[in-house]
Amino acid sequence: MKLVFFIAMSLMVGLTGNWNADTAAAKITFSIKGPFGTVNGNFSSLKADIQFDEKNPGAGSISASVETKTVSTGVGLRNHDLTHKEEWFNSDKYPQMSFHSKKIEKTDKGYTALGDLTIKGVTKPAEIPFTFSGNGNSGVFKGHFTIKREDFNVGKPGGSVGSTVTVDLVVPVKK
Repeated sequence: MKLVFFIAMSLMVGLTGNWNADTAAAKITFSIKGPFGTVNGNFSSLKADIQFDEKNPGAGSISASVETKTVSTGVGLRNHDLTHKEEWFNSDKYPQMSFHSKKIEKTDKGYTALGDLTIKGVTKPAEIPFTFSGNGNSGVFKGHFTIKREDFNVGKPGGSVGSTVTVDLVVPVKK
């Protein structure tokens, strides 16, 4: 229930680059099985540098980060635990999650950003499939991926919290 974000992370938005994200409209949401059903949440404060050209995706790059203290699940006590407890995000010690692409590839369904995802000081390879819908000087990046929270030392191994976190990204952009 606590993770993700990662992705976030996971992570197509931007303040610089050839695409500038509308950070107020960007959505980084996640879901994970909890002891009483699925927990849904989101992160805000996205910052990113997006270089992307549909005609030449291999020349592009995406670097993005989000502040872990912005996690919101709709339950104040849960949010407090997520941001303050060492087993979860410990936002004082690990203030950001980040993603840095190494390569962007064209796929049958859109694109995939391959790179490094860092959460709680742990960096692992990550693949973020995404689509891009452009219209002149504006567009929308949409991504959907999963991560294993235990790979990033988030939460306790096993237990009543699911091991897989699903992350969805919707990032409106302008040139």
